Amino acid sequence: MTTLDASIAERLKNAAGPGGWSEEPNEIAPHLAEWRGRWNGTTPLLLRPAATGSVSRILTICNETATPIVPQGGNTGLVGGQIPTRGEVLLSLARMNRIRAISTEDNTLIAEAGVVLANIQKAADDSGRLFPLSLAAEGSCTIGGNVSTNAGGVNVLRYGMTRELVLGLEVVLADGHVIDSLRGLRKDNTGYDLKQLFIGAEGTLGVVTAVMLKLFPKPAGYSTVLAALPDVGRAVELLNALQTATGGLVTAFELMQRRALDLVTKHIPGAVNPLDAHPGWTVLIEISNSSAFDATEVLEQALAHAMEEGAVVDAVFAKTARDRESLWRLRESIPEAQRQDGASIANDISVPLSQIPEFIRSAEDAVRRVLPEARSFTFGHAGDGNLHFAVQAPGHDAALNAARSAIERTVQEEVERLRGSISAEHGLGLAKNDAIALYKSAEQIALMRTLKRALDPNNILNPGKLLPSGRS
Repeated sequence: MTTLDASIAERLKNAAGPGGWSEEPNEIAPHLAEWRGRWNGTTPLLLRPAATGSVSRILTICNETATPIVPQGGNTGLVGGQIPTRGEVLLSLARMNRIRAISTEDNTLIAEAGVVLANIQKAADDSGRLFPLSLAAEGSCTIGGNVSTNAGGVNVLRYGMTRELVLGLEVVLADGHVIDSLRGLRKDNTGYDLKQLFIGAEGTLGVVTAVMLKLFPKPAGYSTVLAALPDVGRAVELLNALQTATGGLVTAFELMQRRALDLVTKHIPGAVNPLDAHPGWTVLIEISNSSAFDATEVLEQALAHAMEEGAVVDAVFAKTARDRESLWRLRESIPEAQRQDGASIANDISVPLSQIPEFIRSAEDAVRRVLPEARSFTFGHAGDGNLHFAVQAPGHDAALNAARSAIERTVQEEVERLRGSISAEHGLGLAKNDAIALYKSAEQIALMRTLKRALDPNNILNPGKLLPSGRS
């Protein structure tokens, strides 16, 4: 555990400025608990700077004194990357919450790291534009955390991961130097694309303090449908048919196993499954329509053809905005319903689209071999191969928790066999930082460590996260 010298603490408080720090346990406590309760942290000092200059001064002091520090955004991460588990100083970016600029001519928005994602979405919408990053935690997660974890969400199929939505960054390095690439250029071939080093780096290479984001035309409306599939193997066939019919305009394609939907209707008040008679797989499909093209008729025709071909059993269209909200509530409430239902083991993975049915079949069989009482339920972003494969054992929570490591390793082995990734959108943090050494080559791990040593030679930035155990 790290101990903080009183004189260093005083310097850090001065650097954070008035109202920019706390040693009050009750104020610090909410920052130390991970949402699912898997990790609980400890820190002697919470820093809450309000400006980039303060962050620079804080990191300068930490670097000079070899004081470890953990950056934190909205504390919505699911792999423990934002939790100070070794008594490190905690750096919250929550007070850096200004939207600095919006340009509808350049289609860009500059936001500080602490701006909540939903506020960015609203600012874009108020300006007649769309910022498409959308995920269940958007009401509390912050854009700095989104960038640092390369967040995904439901619109990746159409718009890409966070990485594709970032035009520039303002980053404070471990030694306090500030790197400013907030130019908003779509083309800039003047050397290494340095911003990419910090996207998905989980605060281990630098602290993101501001982001320049891409904006898009606001959709004129949405075509949204919940479709029942005869089996999961028809999902990719249906996706490809819809992409062909619409010219690649499918925005979201969310796969849900019946067991996942049953958890939602069990635990989320007011949630209704309109395809309750169907016992199998469903997919939530959405197309965001431009003013020049309404895909509803095309979507209806494509689904009618899919029904004739046996690829779809039934379908329910959203006729109103309230219908659309209700359908999306089914999908977005699954993690909360899962949490309420008891112990579970979440696996955030990706595989090639063609391997989705094989992964589900083989992973379910493999998990049951580890723990016969286990049952799995799958949901997620089938359009980009990202599945959330969750495991429960109703009535056997203790046995499930005891088998956690074996179950996670079993699932990861199935992912590796199919040439997938053991972390699709949640990152590595503490949850998978050791496991990654089994699935990346020694050369890749060595190169990651080289980058870490070059940018953070004193290992002060989020130590023990992302990279395998041992000095980074």
